[in-house]
Amino acid sequence: MSNKHRYYFDPITLTYQLIPIRFRDKLKRFLYILAAGLVFSTIVISIAYRFFSSPKERMLMREIDIYKTQLQAMNAELDRMNKVLDNLQQRDNNIYRVIFETEPIPSSAREGAMGGSDRYTSLSNLSTGKLLLETAQKLDKVKSRMYVQSKSFDEVFNLAKQKEAMLTAIPAIQPINKRDLKYISSYFGYRVHPFYKTVMFHEGIDFTSPAGSKVFATGDGVVEEASQVIKDGYGRKVIIDHGFGYKTVYAHLQSFRVKPGQRVKRGDWIATVGNTGLSSGPHLHYEVIYNNNHVNPAYFMFDIDPATFQEMINQSPNFTETPNAPIAE
Repeated sequence: MSNKHRYYFDPITLTYQLIPIRFRDKLKRFLYILAAGLVFSTIVISIAYRFFSSPKERMLMREIDIYKTQLQAMNAELDRMNKVLDNLQQRDNNIYRVIFETEPIPSSAREGAMGGSDRYTSLSNLSTGKLLLETAQKLDKVKSRMYVQSKSFDEVFNLAKQKEAMLTAIPAIQPINKRDLKYISSYFGYRVHPFYKTVMFHEGIDFTSPAGSKVFATGDGVVEEASQVIKDGYGRKVIIDHGFGYKTVYAHLQSFRVKPGQRVKRGDWIATVGNTGLSSGPHLHYEVIYNNNHVNPAYFMFDIDPATFQEMINQSPNFTETPNAPIAE
C-alpha cells in the first residue's frame, strides 16, 4: 500500500478499493506546503538579513565609514579655524581697536545667531545625525564669526585712513617761528587781565613777537573765520576747523592771507602778528579748542624742546591739569 494513496476494504468483494483524492484535498495539501515554504523562507531571509550583509550593503557601509572619517576630519579643521578666529578677535579688540580708539566688539555680537533650533531638525533622524549636527553647528559658527570679523577689519581699515587724516589735522606745531619769538607773555590758565585788572581765565597762550611776523597753521583744516571785526577784544582773527573736534584760534593779527572756506595745511603761512583788539603790544594770542572746550595749547606743540614744554606747563597757573583731548603720537 503506497503512502500516496488511501484504500478501504470492500466486504462484498473482499478486496481493497482505492479511495479517490478529491480536488479540495489536493488544494489543502498544496496550500499547507506553500504556507510552510513561505514561513521557512521568511525565517531564512530574516536570519540572512540580520546576520549577513549583501555586497551592496557592505559597499554602502564602507561609504558611510568613509563619510564619518571625513566629517571627523572636518570637525577637527573647524576647531582649528575657531582657534585662529579667537586669535584674530583678540588682536582686533586688544590691539587694532585700542590703537584707533574705538570700542571692542562684544562676544555676543561676534558669536551671532544662525537661525532657530529647527534649522537642524532634518539631521536628527539620520544614522549619523549627531556627527552631522555637530559639524553643521560648528560650520555655521565659523561662518558667523568670519562675517563679523570681516566687517570689523573693514571698519578698522577705515579708521586707519581716518587716523592718518587725524594725525595731520591735530594741532602739533608752534604757530610762530622760534627766531621771531621774543618770549611768552601769558600762559594758559587764570591771570590778572591786563586791561580789566581782575582775575580771569586766559584761554590760550600769548606769543610776543615783532609786528608782521609770520603766523602758521598748526594743523590741516578749513578756515572757518577770517574776521576784520576788532570790537570783540580779539581784533583781527582767524579760526581754523581741523575736524575731529579740533579748532584753533589766532588773534590780534595785523593781517591774514586766507579766506573762509579755504583749505590749509600744517605749516601754511596764514597771517601776520599784529596789535589789534585788546592788546598792549604786538603778539599772537593762540587757542586750541577740542569739542568746544579750551585746552592748554602747550600739549599740542611737538616741535618745541622738552625744557620749553616743561616751562610752559609750569608757568600755567593750573599746570597740574591734564589735557582732555587725545594727543597725536
